[in-house]
Amino acid sequence: MNIIAWIVLGLIAGAIGKAIYPGRQGGGIVSTMILGIIGAFVGGSIVSLLQTGTIQLTAATLSIPGLIVAILGAMIAIFIWGLITRRSAV
Repeated sequence: MNIIAWIVLGLIAGAIGKAIYPGRQGGGIVSTMILGIIGAFVGGSIVSLLQTGTIQLTAATLSIPGLIVAILGAMIAIFIWGLITRRSAV
């Protein structure tokens, strides 16, 4: 899959993932796209791990199942980003 398809998949997956994920995440379109692209890699790698038993850095494909995997990966990436950027209540 080429980089343009990854960007399109990341933009779609990031936007849907942010819409589904509960709470307010903040960030703009660039952060949505970056988290979506990271999510496509995370989701593709998790599916690859479940299918083959080995960890491979792969991205989800530009298809309906690939989009679902990328959305789930984007939600994982949003969750991890929220843990990293969480401000203390002190």
